[in-house]
Amino acid sequence: MAGLGAARGPGRDEGSAMIEFVGLSIVLLIPFVYLFLSVFAVQKSAFGVTQAAREAGRAFATADSETQGADRARLAAELALRDQGVSGEPQIHFAPAGADCGAGNPGDGAETLEPGASFVICVRTVVALPGTGALFAGITDVTVNGQFTVVIDQFRANRQNPEP
Repeated sequence: MAGLGAARGPGRDEGSAMIEFVGLSIVLLIPFVYLFLSVFAVQKSAFGVTQAAREAGRAFATADSETQGADRARLAAELALRDQGVSGEPQIHFAPAGADCGAGNPGDGAETLEPGASFVICVRTVVALPGTGALFAGITDVTVNGQFTVVIDQFRANRQNPEP
């Protein structure tokens, strides 16, 4: 019988398994939830920027002039980003065909409405990770890029100076 009393002594961890499980669950769960929220925020922004580039390209291609096209592209990109819930001001660049929008500055000034022309619209915005607030602004921001290749219709009529 002496063996039974020794098993119930002060050295036993009776009842602490539940506390350890809850403690480890919280310690591991919070970083995983934050990781998932961060990945989802960046992915949402990537979808938004891709849609913004596509809509900006379509708006530019259907414009009557290059100036009007640039204005319409900027408005279409802003609207598409707002539609996807992405905050931030889009940066729009018109790069030569085949340019890589993710590699620094892709170039600018390639926009044209000449029939058969082709160029790339690059839309870039900066997204803050969730929960970072103003304290970590700029440190935890992620730059998201989207691009769309615009091909002006070969048989597009000259809308600036229509012939009678």
